Parts: sequence; structure tokens; C-alpha cells
Amino acid sequence: MADQEGSTLFGLCTFAFVPSKDLTDNVIDELSQSIVKYGGQVSARKRDGSLPLATITHIVSNTIEFPQYNASSAMMIPVVKSKWISASLAKGKQAQIRPYTPDPRMIFSDVMLSCADIPERDKEAIVGATMSMGGMYSDHVTKLTTHICALSMDHPKARMTMEKKHKCKIVLPHWFDDCFRLGKRIDEGPYLLPDPEILRVSPGRSIEPQCSPYIDGAISARPDYLQPPESLGRKLNLTVFNDKKIMLSKDLDMRDRLRQIVVDLVTNAGGEMTESAHECDWLVCRYRDTEEYIQASQLGKTVGNMSWLFYLIQHNEWSNPLHRLLHYPEPRNGIPGFQDMRISVSNYGGEARIYLENLIKCAGATFTKTMKADNTHLVTARDNSEKCEAARDWNIHMVNHLWIEESYAKCEMQTLTVAKYTHFPPRTNLGEIIGQTFFDEKRLEAVYFPGGPEKHIVLPARKRKAVDMTDENSAAERPDASAATNRQARKEFNIMRDADGETTEMAEAPTPSERRRAEFATPARGRHVRAGKENETPSTVTSSSRSAKDKALGRLSTLAPDIALYEKEKKRGLKDGHGPWGGKRAADLIEREHLNRRQTSSPMAGEDKESKLEKRPAKKARPTLPEVEIRVILTGFKRWVNDKQKEDADRKKLRDMGIAVVQDGQPCDYLIAPQLVRTVKFLRNLSKGAMVLSSNWVEECLDTKQVLDPEEYILRDKENEKRFGLKLETSIQRARENNGNLLAGIPIYCTAGIKNGTESYHAIAEANGALFMVYGPRSGSTIKPTNPEDDEGGPDPVYLLSTSTPEEKKLWKRFEDMARRGNMEPRVVASDWLLDVVMKQEVSFDKKYLVTNFFT
Repeated sequence: MADQEGSTLFGLCTFAFVPSKDLTDNVIDELSQSIVKYGGQVSARKRDGSLPLATITHIVSNTIEFPQYNASSAMMIPVVKSKWISASLAKGKQAQIRPYTPDPRMIFSDVMLSCADIPERDKEAIVGATMSMGGMYSDHVTKLTTHICALSMDHPKARMTMEKKHKCKIVLPHWFDDCFRLGKRIDEGPYLLPDPEILRVSPGRSIEPQCSPYIDGAISARPDYLQPPESLGRKLNLTVFNDKKIMLSKDLDMRDRLRQIVVDLVTNAGGEMTESAHECDWLVCRYRDTEEYIQASQLGKTVGNMSWLFYLIQHNEWSNPLHRLLHYPEPRNGIPGFQDMRISVSNYGGEARIYLENLIKCAGATFTKTMKADNTHLVTARDNSEKCEAARDWNIHMVNHLWIEESYAKCEMQTLTVAKYTHFPPRTNLGEIIGQTFFDEKRLEAVYFPGGPEKHIVLPARKRKAVDMTDENSAAERPDASAATNRQARKEFNIMRDADGETTEMAEAPTPSERRRAEFATPARGRHVRAGKENETPSTVTSSSRSAKDKALGRLSTLAPDIALYEKEKKRGLKDGHGPWGGKRAADLIEREHLNRRQTSSPMAGEDKESKLEKRPAKKARPTLPEVEIRVILTGFKRWVNDKQKEDADRKKLRDMGIAVVQDGQPCDYLIAPQLVRTVKFLRNLSKGAMVLSSNWVEECLDTKQVLDPEEYILRDKENEKRFGLKLETSIQRARENNGNLLAGIPIYCTAGIKNGTESYHAIAEANGALFMVYGPRSGSTIKPTNPEDDEGGPDPVYLLSTSTPEEKKLWKRFEDMARRGNMEPRVVASDWLLDVVMKQEVSFDKKYLVTNFFT
């Protein structure tokens, strides 16, 4: 850029720097010279190390872990990474603020996205959501591009990236979908093209437990000891306590020797000890109900626990105790509702497991190392393990760590109907994102120290003018003063999936005070919500108008809890056949539970507390179920049609005999069917080589109350074997030899409007290793060209499952042209071809399956 243009680039801007490990003094000196050269000013920190907020317009920091971050947010002073200065210099104008925020909740703040072969509507949704979470988008791939969202490597953008060896990552849209669902950024590894792990590896295969850096030094609220300075391998030169007044609360119950060590460290580092909550800068205490805690919190002091204090000593850098759940004082009696819960943990390892164990105890629940039938919840990083299987058998709630973290952070138990608490990406261990949840400051204040003073900050005119000159510094484009409250900036992407697989956009539940304020708002018009299907490109919903979207979401959030509860109870009523839940049924259940609690918790006259505790486990113990000996999957079973009560009773009888009826997709010993049927369950489990029994086996086991020999009930169905042209015994043997790879490498497309929907065919094809894709007018699908010289036996076939409707006929010519350009043989066939091939477990083709022959 020209010096004349650059000289005013940072005009009217005054910067302050926050040093950190990756923003050293040398880097700060270099950036300061560039700022001054192009018309800006750099303000020195105050004597006590604080920032002069009244005179600065920008804060340069690569972290939000500095004491005045909340105050700067309230004053709308932009906090940017050091990369923002370099980007502004390269562009010749001030860069946008949002993509350079250090706030870890803006999960895509360092993402420069470009999209390849993504359908237009899905592309708009992904781009909009990414930008709302701090990312940027460009139609073109440049050296600054970090991610390309694509369905295959056939698009020119993907090929160019590989040829020029750009460092950007080519990911499936599934990665964005999973990040949006969780509200956290997970590792891209399993989603990377050209060979994404989520498409080639079974979800059930084990994954090494991961551990997040966010729980470093914060795995316990009650550390056992403080490492002596000499054991740290370096000479302590503490500066973190300089000019700070520290108060140690009486409820810490510290030994005299440990207290003296802490006092010496603080005073030798330039700090001062005090006994007054009014005078202190930082209060260290254990519980949230002490007088010191309430006073210090109402006065806006920094409040942490001993674990937080030890962290400051060992790292010699300030950390906000509200950003790590176990760095903040714990509730003395836990969180309401957790006292009667027994929670176990699975698939988390190392420090993550210890962290969850301590967090569960702080919430007031009972942590159990092993899981039994009396457990209420299982917190798991994946939905595959022995404990997960037992949780399904015993109807124990299975959630990820976000549920326990957000319940603790928001000071109240969160409903399990929020989809992100039960979402488990197929090849990700969620231990990698543990510990990223911040406390909700407004909830803490409302529950534990109401009546805190409001802070009114007036901005100097010169600073306000400079801020206005930067187009991205408005409140609508960055986290507001509530950014430290763990209220995620992207509420609209908590996607709930109901029992039928449809996705519904739901906002997070608001606090009671927010709901009261919103009751007087004008009702928002309903938004169209696109139904999601598991074999379509994952999509979300965005709006071209950000302000309109925010208003609509704000109003929708007031209705979210009622909608979720209504849907839950409506489904329960439909399932049990007794109508909606409530009335006498609800009253009777509540009365029974109340009576049980009284009988369990109230000791008899003359009994002491110890005898009460001895009797309680016997009172709560459930009948011991026998080990599961046989797991079965039922399809076409007619005994329970339209009789939910009979089904529940029969399932219980079977379970008491050691027979578990499991869901489709889980390991099973036998597939139960009345005859040969072409249902999804039958074909998927046949593809696994499951032995098929007649449904008479289940009937007679229930009637005789005995486990009969399954070998005597192997399915024999000569009539349908003749009809389908196969022998079931031969098909099972072939399936075991194929090992799920019958259609491996064979591309199978399916028209989006095919009868009965694409989900069923997707599940069947996937169970046999096929490359399944949906084909539509705007699918943008292509076939990677092959070398004709490599086709010794002629070109490989590619199939399109279709019907003969006028809309689908329009696709045939385009599909055939696409296949021939890829040197492949197009075959537009009826869906019966796939069903018959899977039923026989043998790849074959007859021209009778071509749609031009089949439907004539």
C-alpha cells in the first residue's frame, strides 16, 4: 500500500496489548511500530498492570483470560487477535472484527470457508452459520482458505487444492453439522476427504479416549496439595499477585502450614492479604453461601476456589474462574434435582474421567464406578461400550458431558430433550471438547447473590468516534456483555431430532426472567423448518437478515421449553395408547413416588440415623435381572400390533428369561421374522449373516415361559424362497463370507422422490458397503472419470434407483450422460434390483430390472 494511504489506516485508534505466551514482548514491539507508522497510538498499561479502558479503542489479545475482558465487552471495545493487525495492513483497510475474536465460543473464528459441490440451499445454511460463529467465506480458493466443504474430490476446487498442495482441509458437510449440533468445534480428522473415516469405518469400532486442554489444572474443586516451588523445575518469579489484595475465606479449612505457604507466596509476589470482603480484589473460598462470598460477588470482586489459586501460582498468569467450572466455589448442597441421582461415566479417560467424577459430586449426585440397574444416568463420550449397551437394556438415560456441564454452569438441571446432550458424532470421542463450558453469570447472581450493583460506563467521545469508524465493532456483530455467561452466540443450531427422524430447530431454554420479559413481545411469525434426512446433505436454517433472525430466535426461545415438553408428552401418550399424560395418571404416579420417598427416607420411631442408612440400599434395590444370553431383532412380528401394553409386558417376560429385544443396528444373535420379508431390518441383518428364526420361537417362549432351543425354529419358507428365487440358508452363508462388503465400491444413486423415501435404500445399501448417493435436479453429483484402458471387461456399472414418474424420467438422460463421461455404464433400475441382490447376497443383473422394462 502507499504510505499516504497507510498513514491514516489506524487514525483515531488507540491500542493496548495483553501479553501472553503467544504474544510476547518482541511481537508487541513490532506490531506497535506498525500501528504508529500508520497513524495509530499505543497506550501503555497502568502501573498495576490494568488497561486504560477509558482512552483506548482496541485491545490486542490472543486470549480472553485477562481481568478486564468483561468490562471491555460492556464498553464495546473490540478485543482482537494480533492477526487482525497483519490482516488490516495486507488489505489496506481495517479488517472485520468478528473473524479475529479470541473468544473460544466463536468456534469458527479462524475459518476461511469455500464450498464446492454443495446444493445451493445447504450451502447458504452452512455459510450463514459459519459466519455467525466467527468464520469468513469466499467463493474462490486462495492461500488464505482454510476449509473447503465438499461431497467428493471431483470438483475443480478440490482438484486444484490437491494439485497446488494448499494446506486447506477438504471436509464433508457432516463436520459442520456435528459442530453446529454440539455448539463446539470438534476435530476435522474423521471428515477429511478423499477418504473420510466416518464413511469407511464402523461407528462401533473403538476410539482412543481424548482429553481437552481446557481442564488443565481444573480437574478438582478441592486440590489435595500445592506443589512446592522447587518441584516445578523453575524458580518462581510470581507477578500475578502484584498490587492485589487477596482474602482467604474461613470455610477453606486450610492447615496452618499450607495457609502460611500461600500467604508467603502472595506477599513475596507483591500482593497483600486482607480479612475484608469489601477491601479485597480477589476472594478465595469453598462454598457459595458464605457471607464473604455474597458480599464480594455483589461488589463485582473476582471469586475463585483453592484450585483456581493453585492454578495462578503454578502458571503465573491470570485466569477467569468463571471459565473453568471447578475453579469456582461449589454449591454446598449441590444443584437441585441431582441429590437422588446415581451417575456413571464411560469412554472418558485420564484427567477427563477424574474431572467428570468430581463435577458429578459437586453437582450433588452420587458417582458410581460400575453401572447397575439402579443408576439413573450414564455420561459417555460415545454411544458404543458395554455400559452403553447395559444403559439401553435398563432404560438408563445416556448423555454426553455437555448435560452435566451446562446443568452445573446454569445452576439448574437441564432437560434431556435438548438434542446436543444426546448427540454422539460417529467417529469422535467427545473428551476432546470437555471443559469448554463457561458459567452463566446472570444465573449465578440470580440464585446465589441477588442485588449486585449495575455498572454504567460512559465512553469518551474520541474513542466512540474511532470505534464507529470500524464497521464490525457494533454490538450486533460481536459477543455482548453477556458473552461470559455461556449463552452461545448461535442459539438457532440446537437441532432436535424426534422419534421419526425429523429435525426441528430449537433455541436454548431461556431463564425465567428472560421469559417474563419476552411475554410482552410481539409474536414472531413461524419459520419454515426443513425436515432433515440422514442421507441428504446435512443442512441448517439461516436467514438473509441477521437482525430479523435474532429477533425471531429471541421470541422462539420463550416457547422452546413448552414446545419440547408438549412434544415429549404427546409422543408418550401416543406410544402407550392411553392418551396424553396428565390428570389422574400423573397424580397417582406422583402420589406413589412421594409415598416411596417417605418410606425410604423416614426412619421408624426409635431408629437412629445409622440404621436408616443401612436400610436404604435394601429399600432402593431393584430385582436383579439375569444376564442377557440371547439378543434378538424382530421384524414383521404381529403379536404386538396395536397393543402397546402387551408388548411391554412380553418384552419384560423375555428379559426375565435372559432374552433381550434390541434395536436395529445393535449386535444380535438371531433375526426373528414370520416369513421371508424384504423389510429394512430383515435385509440389514441378513447382510450381517444373522441366523433367521421363525417368530413362532418367540411366541412359544412366551407361552411356555421357557427358553426353547432356537435351532429347532430356524425359518423355513419354501413358498417365498421360490418366489424370490433363492435359498435362505445359502444367502446367510454368502452374507457371512461377504462380511458386509457385497456391494463394496459399487456406486448406487437414488432419486430423491423415490417411493417410500430414500432412507430405507440408504440403510440397506450402506449395510452392504455400497457408495450410496441421492440424485436430484440440483444435486450437483458427478462421477470421477476412469481410464478406458483399465476397463478390461468393459466399463463398470453405476446404478440409479428410480421409478417411472414424469419428474424422475427427466433425470435419466442427465444421469446417463454423467455416467458415460466418467467411462461407466449407466443402469437406471427399479429398487427391486437392490432388494433382490441383497436378499440373495449375490451381485447379478438382469435387464428385467431396467425401469424401461420393469414398469411396462
